[in-house]
Order: sequence, then structure tokens, then C-alpha cells
Amino acid sequence: MRKILACLAVSAAAAITVPASATAAEIPCETAKLIVPWKAGGDTHVIFTVFEKKIQELDVHPKIQVVTIGGQGGNKGAKEAAASAPDGCTLFAIHQSAITSYLNGRIDFQFDGFETVARLTSTPDVPGANPKTGYKTWADVEAAAKANPGGIKVGATMGSTSQFMWLLLEDMTGVQFSYVPYDGTAERVTALMSGAIDLGSVNIASNRAQLEAGEVVGLGIAAVARSKQMPDLPTMKEQGVDLDYSLVRGIVAPKGTPKDVIDHWAGVFKAAAEDPGLLAEMDAKGTDVEFVGPEGYREWADKTYAAYEKVAIKIGLYKK
Repeated sequence: MRKILACLAVSAAAAITVPASATAAEIPCETAKLIVPWKAGGDTHVIFTVFEKKIQELDVHPKIQVVTIGGQGGNKGAKEAAASAPDGCTLFAIHQSAITSYLNGRIDFQFDGFETVARLTSTPDVPGANPKTGYKTWADVEAAAKANPGGIKVGATMGSTSQFMWLLLEDMTGVQFSYVPYDGTAERVTALMSGAIDLGSVNIASNRAQLEAGEVVGLGIAAVARSKQMPDLPTMKEQGVDLDYSLVRGIVAPKGTPKDVIDHWAGVFKAAAEDPGLLAEMDAKGTDVEFVGPEGYREWADKTYAAYEKVAIKIGLYKK
């Protein structure tokens, strides 16, 4: 079921009210840096540039600027964010790759290395295939993979969420893939369309055009319900694989950032997340918006880590 925040009945032209708590903190910069730890053009970058644009329109100080710091499967940007001054001038765009990178030993912190600010969006993954493979459904892939174990090339950022989904599929269906490393969504999708790899994860948020044009074949959507943007794409569960796998994106700040600063940014992102224009734009991208504040986001992060740790141990990813 799609979860989109209800909006107050105001016209799109009306001014957006920002809570007083979002204007009280002293933050010593004109523009705060929002680090996105992937190259430009990927789905995380696309989503947060929408938030950046909306916050520019709000009557708040400071504004934000998205800064992409790619490399190391998202960990280069994570390290810079974690080491930044806890003064409200640096924010970090995060999702579950922080957990998978920690579990496989590539980084020594996950959500526990930051202060949680706001959980914002959820985007289901779509297992995708190069058209030349001839795969049309998950059953086609499963049959080919079982006939030729390790013979199908899957593109992924190693140890990150884009590989974790395929590791789950291996565990759930008994197939075996070979993995080709790529640093970020844009590079992986380019390789997928060129035929350098056979399979790779995509999503409707940033790859709808390629899916609709047939440049990438969507094998199914890893969600509990079909997408209303692409209603003909069946869920993985409809095809016999009970896989519900979405990237949940949010904002965190360096450890030690004061509570009034956290509350300031939570209020800013809440105002943006409730804007009808932003909701419509995210909905068109196949991304759900559901604002959760600092305390609820921390609770979610702790529960999600525990669930991922259990799975990582089961599938042999756990390296701690």
C-alpha cells in the first residue's frame, strides 16, 4: 500500500508554514551542505535535488545545497559527513547501504555514527534485465540461473544494497549469480543497457524512462503492491518470490549535533515533505513520501539494523 502524507487543504500557491522550532536554532552558515554519497544522476541524487529545490522556496535559514561525493560504494561521502563539525552546516543523505557497508566490514559505523533527523522516502527496487538476454519474467531468470550456476552477470555496488537484494534472491530461490562491481546507480544502469551485464537493480524513481522504452526489462517490483506508474509490472510476490525490498532514504547529521539544530532541520524537511508540489513530483517518480521525525527515525534505524544483521549472518555477508 502506498503511503503518502496527507496534506492540509491549501492551494499550491499558498505559502508553506514552517514550524517555529525550525527557525530558532543558531546555525553558523548561509547554506548547509547536504552530502549525497553517490554520483550525480542516480536515484538518491535525483530525490534529494527535489527536496533541495523545495527548501530553496521556504522562508528558512540556512538553505541547503546538495553536494555529491561519490566513491567507495557511498562510504567516502559517509566518512566525510561523519567527520564534519556538528554545527548544523553538514547533513547526510542516508539509506540502508550504511548498514550493509558496516555489516560487510567496509566501514566502522552505520546509523549509530550519526544523529537521526528525518526519514523521508521509500523507493521499491526493480530487478532489471538487458533486453538481449531474452528474460521477461523472474521465472526466466531463475530457470537460466539454475541451468548455468554463476553464468549470469549481475551489476552491483559490492556489499551495498544493490547487491544485498540479489543475495536475498539467491538465498530465497537457490540460484547463483556472478557479480560485477559498479560505483553507483548511473554506472550500473549504463552497463545494463549496453549489455556489459545481464541483470541489475533499477527503480521507477530514476529509471522509468528506460523501463517504459524497453531499454531495461523490468522483471518485477519488490513491493507489496504494483506501482500505479507502471501497473503492468507484477510484484515479485505475484511471481512466487516474497521479496519486499525498498530503499528508505532520510537525513542524518554528525554525531553530537545539538537537539535544537536537529529539531530545526526536522521542521524544515517536514515542511518540504508536506508540500503538494513535492508530493506530486515524488509520486510521479514512483517514490513514497512518509515523514518520520528524529525519535521515530532512530527507532526505525535500530530495528532495521537488527533485521539486516540477522539476514547478513544467514547469507554469509556478515564480516564483523
